[in-house]
Amino acid sequence: MSARWVRPACLALLVAAWTIDLVTPQLLIVSILLNGPIALSSLARDSRFTRILVVFALVADATGGYVNGLVEHHWDPIALGNRLLVALSLALVGSLSIAAQESARRAGESAAREARAARERDLRRAVEAVRDSIDVERIARSAVAEARAAFRAERALIYGFGEGRDAIVTFVAEEDGLRVLRERPPSAVFSFLERVADADDVVRVSPTDPVARFMLDSLGMAHAIGVALAEHDTFFGVLMLMRKTEPFEENLEDGLRYFAGQAGIALAQAALFAQLADRNDELAHANSALGQANLALREQSDVIRDIVYALSHDLRTPLAAASLTLRQALDGAFGALPPAYAEILGRTVSSNEELQRLAETLLLVSRYESGDASPRRDLVELSALARAVVEELEPLWSEKHLEVRVETAGRAPVAGDESELRRALVNLVANAVKFTPAGGSVSVRVDAGEEARLVVEDTGFGVGEGDRETLFQRSHGDARRVGSGSGLGLYLVRRIVEGHGGRVSYAPRQGGGSVFTMELPLASERVTVG
Repeated sequence: MSARWVRPACLALLVAAWTIDLVTPQLLIVSILLNGPIALSSLARDSRFTRILVVFALVADATGGYVNGLVEHHWDPIALGNRLLVALSLALVGSLSIAAQESARRAGESAAREARAARERDLRRAVEAVRDSIDVERIARSAVAEARAAFRAERALIYGFGEGRDAIVTFVAEEDGLRVLRERPPSAVFSFLERVADADDVVRVSPTDPVARFMLDSLGMAHAIGVALAEHDTFFGVLMLMRKTEPFEENLEDGLRYFAGQAGIALAQAALFAQLADRNDELAHANSALGQANLALREQSDVIRDIVYALSHDLRTPLAAASLTLRQALDGAFGALPPAYAEILGRTVSSNEELQRLAETLLLVSRYESGDASPRRDLVELSALARAVVEELEPLWSEKHLEVRVETAGRAPVAGDESELRRALVNLVANAVKFTPAGGSVSVRVDAGEEARLVVEDTGFGVGEGDRETLFQRSHGDARRVGSGSGLGLYLVRRIVEGHGGRVSYAPRQGGGSVFTMELPLASERVTVG
């Protein structure tokens, strides 16, 4: 019986039993049938409804006995005793039904937790398998196979995109193995892929969407879900999962976002590693021509390449996996948490995010040190970027009860790589928050004159006069005032800003604190390079 019909059926049975009881003799205790709807109510899995039903049944039992007595002009003692026994049985059956419902609820929650834990294990194993290579095609092959297994799909596809979003290769994983197709997909499929790419999120096929349904019909499937594979502004393709009969679970999105994000990181790292390998080859040829005098240059390049790979593979992956587990625990995936433990877990999440930012900083520094700065130049609105960064760091400054405000004076467009400019601003704001005592304030101001200017001002500890000259170098004397404790945060800010044709400076704030200023050339139109 469908759960939605349980309540009406219980009420109908209760009324039927009560009606029959009213027209039968006292000694024929038909009210015993009232136990039926109470027992049936356990299928509704609603203990409140069962309690209400027990009350109704007790009232029906009492009124039935009263009416029977009025009809026969007396109340038989045996009948009254039987009525009392029926009332006790109603209470007993109700208690057992409620206990069964609570037991079923606990079993369901336990099964759900075990299922979530199993999915998480499958997901972590899948991510580890994807991140176990530095070759783009091997990563794509591994990702499509692991996605099919981890998300119980009957078919998984990765459509790899080239320049201008032209699909050039398709990786297909099915029960009988993996195929690689080097042909453009059908137009209906390609339209859906472009929608997923533009959505920047998980996209499900809607039954009311005729274009998407036509795409599924052309592929011989009934259900599909897709997500873009990207890392920051670099788009690699689209991952699609398909099933013939069973729809995808409602809570699939978070896991799929995480998997796609990690696959995007792996693809970006593989592409970066390939670029660095090409650069090393160029340096090797140059060194060969120059002789042994420049051998140290090649060795330095090799070291930089190894650092990039080690940090990418060995640091970012476990941090991302830990972040997923911690957030699932905070969301109650493994059961309710005591308040004190939830608070500790929340601080652990913040610490993990700070480590992830440090890993990103180290990776960017390695890229700049190897001469592999991003050539991308898009139109970036500094005012919007400042508001987004302050919102992103809200857990850090709200925990310290800081007053953080963003002040903008119109538009301040610049040409640059938005992900790198974001990293520079994150480092400056995170520094200001970190080195400002609780109850202090941080302001981010953006304005535009001859240049775009972004100022981060705090009421923190400031920087000693003897340390200001070396503040933006890789390391300096005052370890208390460096980005994320690494000695690289402010150095990276300088490299990013100078790489965008600008400059960054420091000044002490009157009354205590620091003022960091980024100045960048204004841009009037969108230019994309690389």
